[in-house]
Amino acid sequence: MGVVAAGLRPTGSVNPVAVSVKDVGMAFGDVHAVRNASFDLPKGRFLTILGPSGSGKTTLLRMIAGFDRPTHGEIFINGRPVSAVPAHKRAIGMVFQKLALFPHMTAAENVAFPLKMRRHDARTIPEKVARYLDLVRLGGYGGRRINELSGGQQQRVAIARALVFEPDLLLLDEPLAALDRKLREEMQLEFRRIQKELGVTTINVTHDQREALVVSDEVIVMDGGSIQQKARPVDAYRTPSNAFVANFIGVTNFIEGNVVELTSARAVFEANGVRLVGIPADAALATGISCSSAVRAEQIRIAPKDRPLEGLETVVDGQVVDCIFEGERVVYEIQVPRLAGVLMRVFDHDPESHLQFGPGDEVRLGWNARDMHVFQK
Repeated sequence: MGVVAAGLRPTGSVNPVAVSVKDVGMAFGDVHAVRNASFDLPKGRFLTILGPSGSGKTTLLRMIAGFDRPTHGEIFINGRPVSAVPAHKRAIGMVFQKLALFPHMTAAENVAFPLKMRRHDARTIPEKVARYLDLVRLGGYGGRRINELSGGQQQRVAIARALVFEPDLLLLDEPLAALDRKLREEMQLEFRRIQKELGVTTINVTHDQREALVVSDEVIVMDGGSIQQKARPVDAYRTPSNAFVANFIGVTNFIEGNVVELTSARAVFEANGVRLVGIPADAALATGISCSSAVRAEQIRIAPKDRPLEGLETVVDGQVVDCIFEGERVVYEIQVPRLAGVLMRVFDHDPESHLQFGPGDEVRLGWNARDMHVFQK
């Protein structure tokens, strides 16, 4: 049975708010790093703030941690303004890309450090340290020095150290960025397991879209200092709020055109004289305006040119430009002459037909209107 840290699981009302960000902004001179950010995070939830470099995600996290004071707005943790609580009294655990573990200490001594700093009863510390080392699957490693541990093991020590004093909030700032891909993906699952086991409210910052989708209950996508969308991972992926979110999450193809017909359920647009149909995904859409439509690589079917693609609302011919073998899938790059030569990426997950097409092959592509989201350009 896993460790359940006292006071970390939601109690009382259903999903009480742990973190509330109210109209928060941060400006450095004329540069607005964060613009009018607002959101609530219920207790026990795992939120990932996702965005490219310079999007404002780390600045927002630093304000939540209390390291930086907002230019305007306020941040509340469990109903108390962050600015009203001295730094040494904030019950916040943190793990950063640079783990800042003490190399002269053992793993157990590193985990014990925050307990000693908070003057916990010295008699209870060894047992608590052992419990949290077990939680991160490092039981038996407590006596090892940091340089005797692998990168993944050091990461686990940092997690145990951040959680051992039972914080109200856990903040993660790109803690997996320095790990190789396989270890990073393993640690993503570990973060999710530990967070679910403890129920600690967690905010993670990353530019890794897979990490955001794997570990999170909710994601916030940022760009240019502004929140573009806050949603469940599946909703951000399947129903992006704008073209930026559609492009940033997943491998997405864009086709530009002009809207010719519009209802609440359908957007018909012309692209190089070809009529295409999608779902209106932007309240600003109107007939006659320029638009950009998005369809994900895995939602497009591919077949030889002489084979019909039945049951699909849009079918176009193309020519394979390149094929990239990625193990579990092949990524085809296909040029579509009828759509002004747009280059489309298509995934093939069928292991029996891997590499069935090569550069120069004529193929047929198809998709349904429900898989294409139309935005104002």
